[in-house]
Amino acid sequence: MRWTGSRQSPNVEDRRGMTVGRGLVGGGLGAILLLLLALILGIDPRYIFEEPSFDTSNVAPPANTPADAHMKDFVATVLGYTEDTWSQIFQDSGRTYRDPKLVLFSGAVDSACGFGRAAMGPFYCPLDEKVYLDMSFFDDLSQRFNAPGDFAEAYVIAHEIGHHVQNLLGISDQVDVIRQQNPSQANAVSVLLELQADCFAGIWANRTQRNEEARSREFLEPGDAEEALRAASMIGDDRLQMEARGYIVPESFTHGSARQRLEWFKRGFSTGSMKACDTFNADHP
Repeated sequence: MRWTGSRQSPNVEDRRGMTVGRGLVGGGLGAILLLLLALILGIDPRYIFEEPSFDTSNVAPPANTPADAHMKDFVATVLGYTEDTWSQIFQDSGRTYRDPKLVLFSGAVDSACGFGRAAMGPFYCPLDEKVYLDMSFFDDLSQRFNAPGDFAEAYVIAHEIGHHVQNLLGISDQVDVIRQQNPSQANAVSVLLELQADCFAGIWANRTQRNEEARSREFLEPGDAEEALRAASMIGDDRLQMEARGYIVPESFTHGSARQRLEWFKRGFSTGSMKACDTFNADHP
């Protein structure tokens, strides 16, 4: 992925090394949303709502090293590409895209949706329209999930931005209504929401490589698409459950199987079409 020298988004907020308030997550809508996030991400809610077992005030500030600066530049560049791509897509449909913020944190973070931990992985909070990312997840992606590569990392960011797109389009609100009216379908619609975010990430990759500036840089290199496809497949619910439990419970899936995540990213990447990403009215493998 050739990204150096491209425009960097100014919408990156670096909170690494900042003190995070201790104690339980506050009540109200923020706590409810964080609980939903935990369930969607497959995290034990008790792990989210318990008082932190570590002192986040001792988290070291970001290392002032060339490697750290390189990674922050990478995140800002990928975010910039998502802004350019989705702004154009929204403009083409007569809408206005609103840029989200991306918050870098280390260990734990306060969001408008409550207290989040790195163990949750990257997440999007619709209340403050921010993506939260502990960049140590990229190490997990490479080492634990065996999905290395900068385009695999870009896919992770693009997936979370996909949730922002869903929020702006009102899709997330519609899913919340379904969850409230029919709790037994909560997991099923969560899967559809996540698969659509995968498809939107594919649209981003498709449209970005066709962008004039990206084309001039030959944005995608040989093997990049395979990196994203591998990342999508390696973090499927079936693989994660087998790793954690040794068995699979399909009815508890919240993100979709490896095959589903792979197929929906491919669908967005091959078509570049929003219509192709209607996971809610499509047949699923």
